[in-house]
Amino acid sequence: MPIVFLLELMLLGAFTGCFAGMLGLGGGMMLVPFLTFMFTHQHFPAELVVHMAIATSLTTIVFTASASVRTHHGRGAVQWKTVRWLGLGALLGTFIGAHIASHLHSGWLALFFGGFVGLSAVRMFSGAKPDAAQLGEQRMLAAPLVLAAGGGIGALSSMLGAGGGFLTVPFLRWRGVPMRTAVGTSAATGLLIAIGGLLGYVSAGLGAQGLPRYSLGYVYVPALLACSATSVISAPIGASLTHRLPVHLLQRVFSLLLLTLATYMFFKGLKQLGWVGAASA
Repeated sequence: MPIVFLLELMLLGAFTGCFAGMLGLGGGMMLVPFLTFMFTHQHFPAELVVHMAIATSLTTIVFTASASVRTHHGRGAVQWKTVRWLGLGALLGTFIGAHIASHLHSGWLALFFGGFVGLSAVRMFSGAKPDAAQLGEQRMLAAPLVLAAGGGIGALSSMLGAGGGFLTVPFLRWRGVPMRTAVGTSAATGLLIAIGGLLGYVSAGLGAQGLPRYSLGYVYVPALLACSATSVISAPIGASLTHRLPVHLLQRVFSLLLLTLATYMFFKGLKQLGWVGAASA
């Protein structure tokens, strides 16, 4: 493996980790397009690059979420009774979703990613906030409903390579959970999503043909380790910059970057499906 490629992966992890820490967002929505681009230019099989990018991005959350959960738990901000059912559903949903995604054409996965993330970027640019729900008494839902909600969050996360916070936090806020507790509980749920994604994409990819060297199922281990190592370091730096930089302006810049990456993934999907040009980019 070229040393330059490894350094690029480390730089990517540092970049996405810093933005994640600064804006309180997961880096998966940035990692997937960049990894897709980088894997393509390393001449990984075209039909595998999107699956590998999503699987690798999702698995990096195991490292970043572990550190986050320890911090939130130490501050009493994790509602473990909710994690018990929501997290279990998310773990199962992500595992099953990974197996479903493995049978989808990479072009459809890219289209889904591009469309969903593009809409999220537009919403972010407009200033919409996921925590806008009115806080009142906590809504008590039956365990099967919480389990089902977790399953849906996990299944969607498995196709986006993200930790699910963009869905988990609004769901918890709707239930009346205070914001700090919602974020901490979401981090714990995200860890289970990442574990489910790891198990799902590794097992689903064990029989795949043409996987590059150093792959564990659909997870590309060098990218996992390189991105995780630097993102864990850069995320706290990004968090400290939150109080020094105009975060609202940065959020708009980030949303434009995210929209650009979503557009790339959307056209990548169109090309892989043969609807536009050739699948060479």
